[in-house]
Amino acid sequence: MIQRQILSELEEHLSKPEITLLVGPRQAGKTYLMQLLKTKLESDGLKTLFLSLDFEQDRQYFGSQADLLKKIQLEFGGIKGYIFIDEIQRKADAGLFLKGLYDQGLSYKFIVSGSGSLELKENIHESLAGRKQVFEITPLTFSEFVNFRTDYKYLDRWNDFFAIEKNKAKELFEEYLMFGGYPKVVLSATLEDKKAAMGELYQSYLERDIKALLGVHRLDAFSNLVKILASQIGGMINVSELANTVGASVQTINNYLWYMEKTFIINRISPYFRNIRKEISKSPLYYFGDLGLRNYSLGLFGVSVTPATTGHLFENFTYLELKENFSEPAQIHYWHTRSDAEVDFVVDRGSQIIPVEVKYRKIENSAISRSFRNFLEVYSPPRGFIIHLGEFSQTKVNKTTVEHVPYHQISFIK
Repeated sequence: MIQRQILSELEEHLSKPEITLLVGPRQAGKTYLMQLLKTKLESDGLKTLFLSLDFEQDRQYFGSQADLLKKIQLEFGGIKGYIFIDEIQRKADAGLFLKGLYDQGLSYKFIVSGSGSLELKENIHESLAGRKQVFEITPLTFSEFVNFRTDYKYLDRWNDFFAIEKNKAKELFEEYLMFGGYPKVVLSATLEDKKAAMGELYQSYLERDIKALLGVHRLDAFSNLVKILASQIGGMINVSELANTVGASVQTINNYLWYMEKTFIINRISPYFRNIRKEISKSPLYYFGDLGLRNYSLGLFGVSVTPATTGHLFENFTYLELKENFSEPAQIHYWHTRSDAEVDFVVDRGSQIIPVEVKYRKIENSAISRSFRNFLEVYSPPRGFIIHLGEFSQTKVNKTTVEHVPYHQISFIK
């Protein structure tokens, strides 16, 4: 069984009256987590009901709020219970439907999940303002992946494992960079099985999320855009150039990019600046929500990583680790000046900024690039981090403490 770190947060929220809303890409593990919660509640002697809009026999209960309440009352009587609703995005006006149930002040707790679609990301969020807490379920993080693959033997000895089992750690790291963290892919034993699992996931995304739910009919143009973004992760995007390359309008490209964000395929990061004259202010960067999906779109799924081809992939890995570390309202940006000084990531916590540079190599003697020094001189942050393949070290640059952090310790940056 794969242990998910977010499970404890979900369990804690079961006692809260607000709707527990699980969102995220398809096959990231939302249904699995709901089943675990259901099992826990039942072991405590509590009543549960699990319904899925993926199941034809369950859809009859969602014709109206009254239909669903009749089913709940049949199962629970007047006793408090927990209702799990899976794939809620398949319900028209799902947000208003759930809002009407919640506002009746019923003695039922609703735990709801859905894949990333416009229905889920927009209407539900607007309709359920103040009535829900959102939990984003991602593919497995690196720590979840490593802990699963090492049978959870090193949960409290994480750094010791990487220090002593260097060859095994390197194999696992490269495997994660190649295949990503989708549970079905991780659980597949052979390369052929992994390819089949990712192929089914990718095609399902195109056919069910993009074509059906979002009404995108030119799947060739959409697929080509995914490939271009996958080949340019960490690079500044010019929408006009993308439109010319794909053969679509600028508006269409903007719509597609928005769709991809809303369905959790890519993450958009904007530049950090205080002096708009000196620092580029508009061009975004994009990183993928899963490394395996990115590789699959380019035909590189399962291809061995090399220093020559993995620099930007390592950036994407670092972004995902930072995103996991820093929840909202913290924001992750990048920094790039008109004189081409740049820093890969700037974590903006409001009262504090944290620059992070990424190097897919071992850095000796606490070396610091000129661009990184430029940022430290301009902003004087109390801390800065350089992520690399070597050992931990620490140095001081004026008022800033700069830490060279091994890739497996990114999750300790707070």
